[in-house]
Amino acid sequence: EQDHNCEISELITKYEEAMEKLCAELNKEQQCLLDELCQQMTATHKAEIEQAQIQLQTMHSLELEALRLSLNNMHTSQLELTQSNLRREKETALVELREMLNDKRAQEVAILQSRHQLELGKIKEQCLKEKEDL
Repeated sequence: EQDHNCEISELITKYEEAMEKLCAELNKEQQCLLDELCQQMTATHKAEIEQAQIQLQTMHSLELEALRLSLNNMHTSQLELTQSNLRREKETALVELREMLNDKRAQEVAILQSRHQLELGKIKEQCLKEKEDL
């Protein structure tokens, strides 16, 4: 019975040692798997962050391009409006200048006609005077 108890004790010790060895191997394997999973998750997380940053940069670039185009369109519209206003002002100034020149010409024509009539009158008087003298 004592031998039997001794064998059982040895078997229990071997069993416990085997269990401890298996637990240690299992823990080691589990830790390796956890480390590997952690590395994969870290790599995946980095890739997702990089992808999100690329998408954000792309979106930012697109927004900037849209703003640039919008500003360019607004600038073009403003230039066209300014050109139209300047053209209208130029036309108005030309009409006013033409009217002013026509008025001045009419005044000069009237003055010249008046002088002409006056000189014609003097010439007629002189002619009559010379006739009388003759």
